[in-house]
Amino acid sequence: MKNMTLKNIAGCCHGRLIGGREELEIAGAVMDSRQIEKDFLFFAIKGERVDGHRFIPQAMKQGAACAVCERVPEWEEKEAEGPYILVENVQKAMQDIAAFYRGTLSIPVIGITGSVGKTSTKEFIAAVLSQKYRVLKTRGNYNNELGVPLTLMRIREEHEVAVVEMGINHFGEMHRLSRMAAPDIVVMTNIGDCHLEALGSREGILRAKSEIFDFSKESGTVIINGDDDMLSGIREVHKKAPVTFGKNKSNSCYVTDIHSKGLFGTEIRLHIPSGDFQTEIPLPGEHMVYNALAAAAVGEALGLSTEEIRAGIAAVKPTAGRSNLLRCNDRVILDDCYNANPVSMCAALDLLARADTRKVAILGDMFELGEDAEKLHGEVGSYAAKLGIDVIICVGELSENMAREAEENGSGRSRVYYYPEKEVLLQELERLTKPGDTVLVKASHGMDFGKIVEKLKG
Repeated sequence: MKNMTLKNIAGCCHGRLIGGREELEIAGAVMDSRQIEKDFLFFAIKGERVDGHRFIPQAMKQGAACAVCERVPEWEEKEAEGPYILVENVQKAMQDIAAFYRGTLSIPVIGITGSVGKTSTKEFIAAVLSQKYRVLKTRGNYNNELGVPLTLMRIREEHEVAVVEMGINHFGEMHRLSRMAAPDIVVMTNIGDCHLEALGSREGILRAKSEIFDFSKESGTVIINGDDDMLSGIREVHKKAPVTFGKNKSNSCYVTDIHSKGLFGTEIRLHIPSGDFQTEIPLPGEHMVYNALAAAAVGEALGLSTEEIRAGIAAVKPTAGRSNLLRCNDRVILDDCYNANPVSMCAALDLLARADTRKVAILGDMFELGEDAEKLHGEVGSYAAKLGIDVIICVGELSENMAREAEENGSGRSRVYYYPEKEVLLQELERLTKPGDTVLVKASHGMDFGKIVEKLKG
């Protein structure tokens, strides 16, 4: 990694290098000792359950160049000893090092934030930009104060653009993420009802997300969902009007001629300042139209042709747990179990409602909704029943409200089941679903609904 010598690393995080060659450049950086490769930097993060300091000797045996730690390592044997950088706080040091490294890079960084759709928008943008550039994108859920610095430190000389997902749930977090990523292009997807427990209201969410502008490049571009009632109030950032996208023709980038293909995608006509063109979105759901629009706006900002943008949108692939359509055992499974909030729940139910088979929704608790959690769960249950979903299965303590409202608003059209615990449902899953069903599986990540998807697949 260019300029990432042990001397520079120690200097930028105000640490003290003990041992090692000052001019040695690291080859990568991780906080999981199992991922160590030769000359990698190891961050000894102290977590709730595991203290990374225990694994410093193991990291050294595997070829680490240096460890960043808060105390002198306890070497098990002479052969395991190696250089280390002593700091007051490893997580803060990781962020300082990532910010330093980002400052040495000349490639554009796209920072993506919003309440819903960050990951799928990231995939669309990366697919579009890959038509012209060598792209690095956030892996998995590496979108927080630990994941973003590690993502930035994966950038190498061959990369020409980086697409970085940035997720938060408290005030101040986006400020710190923005300091590291210093995005050239900011994309904001929407402002919904998630993380209300810490952020209080949609106004609070907007304020927290807007911290991304604190360190975004003044010469850069801000791209927002112009159809979102909260985001549409952003009139100027760094003395420039944002680029807007949406279905409304008043936006900079908009869409017409939307033709749904049900669970198999959508055909649309995209209109951007450089021209308009027909394209096909291969992923199901009306919300994917917004992802395509955001990707088109970023593509145009970085000089892609309309044909490159069209090809990129058509090439998008689903990711596990994110509106992933699976065919197995004579069933169609909508694997959307990575995360959930009221907005994404309703969008997923809208998608399920398009199926021309018996429709089954397996829905679980949504976390971090604050004092309105019970009410918001109830509203999702009511919405599912009013859509006429044939079977509504609610799982978890909060989802009892979902089941109750589904019962009361279903007019007898929906069969509603409630399970306090997932393990009991797993035992009865075969009885509740039939060959030919389309089954939606969705809940917050902590509900571990991936086990339900695996059971359905098996």
